[in-house]
Amino acid sequence: MSKLWSSSIGKKLVMSLSGLFLLVFLLVHLVANLFFYGGPDAYNAMCEFMDTNPFIRIMVPVLAAGFIIHIAWATAITLKNQTARPVKYKVQDLSKSSAWESRNMYVLGIIVLGILAWHLSDFWAHMQLQHFIGGQAVASPYELLVQTFANPVISVLYIVWIIALWFHLRHGFWSAFQTIGLDNQIWIKRWKCAAKVYAFIVAAGFISIPVAVLLIKCFGK
Repeated sequence: MSKLWSSSIGKKLVMSLSGLFLLVFLLVHLVANLFFYGGPDAYNAMCEFMDTNPFIRIMVPVLAAGFIIHIAWATAITLKNQTARPVKYKVQDLSKSSAWESRNMYVLGIIVLGILAWHLSDFWAHMQLQHFIGGQAVASPYELLVQTFANPVISVLYIVWIIALWFHLRHGFWSAFQTIGLDNQIWIKRWKCAAKVYAFIVAAGFISIPVAVLLIKCFGK
């Protein structure tokens, strides 16, 4: 069993399972963010629930572990693939044999991770983290969100992040199911279709919020 988890197949399986866990988290996080459209009271109430609910507070370190495992195994697999090919092959046109995102998953992951670090420091650090350390959380998460995305530079960076995430999800979704063995000719087509739908919903949902804030800033309520 230990040989399985240390093998390439085992590492890919761990990365896929942790990825599927993160896919579920993204949907939950999106639903929470969409409370923005309910106004300040609805969004602030949702944030208060997310920040103080015992189950969710327990899940925070589990979620962090999921991110760490996914990143660590992705890095290990990428490094192993690179060291396995010390001499680069003749340049080939791979655009027809594989999608662009499948050839750039690790780069996309780095982009997502980089802006995620900013996102945590700008939002999570002022809200849920304060409940963990006994600090003073921001009085109105809704106002924090609006003030943050009212800055066009921040909104554009956020949208670029979500676009990178969109590409990452389009490939990661179906490849995770392929790794765990659900990859026959019928189901792989379904997973690829579901991946496009899932990635679009997640990306469109998250992007809609900074766009809405900028529109409100420009044209008023």
